Amino acid sequence: MSFLKKLMVTAAFSAAMFVNAAYAENVKIALVVKSLGNGFFDAANKGAEEAAKELGDVDIIYTGPTKATAEAQIEVVNSLIAQKVNAIAISANDADALVPVLKKAMERGITVISWDSGVAKEGRQLHLNPSDTGLIGETIIKLAADYLPEGGEVAILSASSTATNQNAWIDAAKKILPEKFPKIKLVATVYGDDDSAKSTDEAKGLLKSYPNLKAIIAPTTVGVVAAAQVVTDANLIGKVNVTGLALPSEFKKFIDNGSSQAVALWNPIDLGYSAVYLAHDLAVKKEEAKPGATLSIGRVGKVTLDDSNSAAMAPPFQFDKTNIEKFSKIY
Repeated sequence: MSFLKKLMVTAAFSAAMFVNAAYAENVKIALVVKSLGNGFFDAANKGAEEAAKELGDVDIIYTGPTKATAEAQIEVVNSLIAQKVNAIAISANDADALVPVLKKAMERGITVISWDSGVAKEGRQLHLNPSDTGLIGETIIKLAADYLPEGGEVAILSASSTATNQNAWIDAAKKILPEKFPKIKLVATVYGDDDSAKSTDEAKGLLKSYPNLKAIIAPTTVGVVAAAQVVTDANLIGKVNVTGLALPSEFKKFIDNGSSQAVALWNPIDLGYSAVYLAHDLAVKKEEAKPGATLSIGRVGKVTLDDSNSAAMAPPFQFDKTNIEKFSKIY
């Protein structure tokens, strides 16, 4: 082989090695959701991909179970450990059940954070709440109370009974009731497991069990759509108001038909974006997650960790007839 040919072969080989090395250096961040096929989490994945593009060295693995159970998420996490991802950002179906497998991930050198629905402190390095827990609890009650000047009976249709975020919001709502909303009577809390069919059945059960019910509050994007559809189908528009946390794109028709007066949510795109930013900086920049630490969440801003290494992203935003058209085109 001539010297020139050898030089060309060597250069080609070096270039290939460089490309492979560059690819290998990409940070693999797994965005693990409660369940696939959920519009809220699909929107969060859009934000995750935005962050990956902006950071430039990130590959997103968007994954989760088909059913919102802790057991199914444990299987997903074990698979990610085997894939040797660099970081796991998880919205948990159970705060405690996932701790052992996530501790195993951290022992293998994988960065672990929770977002949206938290993991117990032992199973993650930090947790990103979408908003302040107390503020969300107050907001979901206020959304119903604002349209019940005389007060009345309301019920909550939650996701799963083990969902960390849902339980925290409901506890906060119960605490605020006597002080700020004394005319509102919470008669029941039921669980639809973030499953459309089960949420529909639970909403029908509430209407049957409580004939004087004035509002169904669903702090879950799956449950709120199911409840609004039940109220629509039962010709109870104007008699039972459905409210809670909803994606504008999924819920606009129920604001339009009057089965709901208003709902709220934070931007799920920003939430997925922020989670990836935090996971990246812990994994790559070796930022330390400790109480009092202020960490970047890119274009969204900064967060400061509390004593439990948790932080809140932003206040919830209300959607009603005046603005839902605009936001339904975004998420």
